[in-house]
Amino acid sequence: MIKNLLQRGLPALALAALPLLTTSPAAHATSAQPATPRAFGTAGAPGVRAPLPLSEAIDQIPVADEQRDGYTRNLYRHWNRGLNPTDGCNTRKEVILSEAIEAPHVAPGCKLSGGSWLSPYDDVTVTDAAGLDVDHFVPLAEVHDSGGYAWDAARREAYANDQASPVTLIAVTAKSNRSKGDKDPAQWLPPARGYHCEYAAHWAATKLRWNLATDDAERQALQRVAKKCPDTSVIYEPAS
Repeated sequence: MIKNLLQRGLPALALAALPLLTTSPAAHATSAQPATPRAFGTAGAPGVRAPLPLSEAIDQIPVADEQRDGYTRNLYRHWNRGLNPTDGCNTRKEVILSEAIEAPHVAPGCKLSGGSWLSPYDDVTVTDAAGLDVDHFVPLAEVHDSGGYAWDAARREAYANDQASPVTLIAVTAKSNRSKGDKDPAQWLPPARGYHCEYAAHWAATKLRWNLATDDAERQALQRVAKKCPDTSVIYEPAS
């Protein structure tokens, strides 16, 4: 995935919101768990926060009550023209292309055929792009609850199409995405248990990147995951 992101021309700092994962051999419960230590981003680059242990990263997220008033999905204009408005691919299609294990054929109008993907939520291989959803890692309703209610339209659209951080949007099976819905980690964790450390790190990185809050139940759920992930750290770059 990282190679494909670089081929798309994303800046190196775009990788900075990915978690830094260092794992012991015993930690590899499924293929979704990394087999070797990984470090993404450049911790010393301007604007990028130095790596934090997952539990400390969670503690840096402010705590606040959720506010759902006024939310509609249409407030967050999503699937805009993407990074290259001349190629016929919107944000959704660009994410799908960037995460392909085997690249699909791209026909005019960004129609995709062939290719394969690994959905990390459920550790399922997908061979038809029509079987994929592109999930907002922190769902739009949760973003609104956690501080997005105060954003202007431009910032809402920026979040909804954020490809500067490759963890804001993720291609997963439609089944797993619809099971998740707009739930936070107190209400839902991926069926693939080997992905829980990475899931919590991505969630924390996204909330920190966009200066969003957690409620108390969400924070406690994240910290329960973090206790099982002593070698997981988070690097993030605040959104402009």
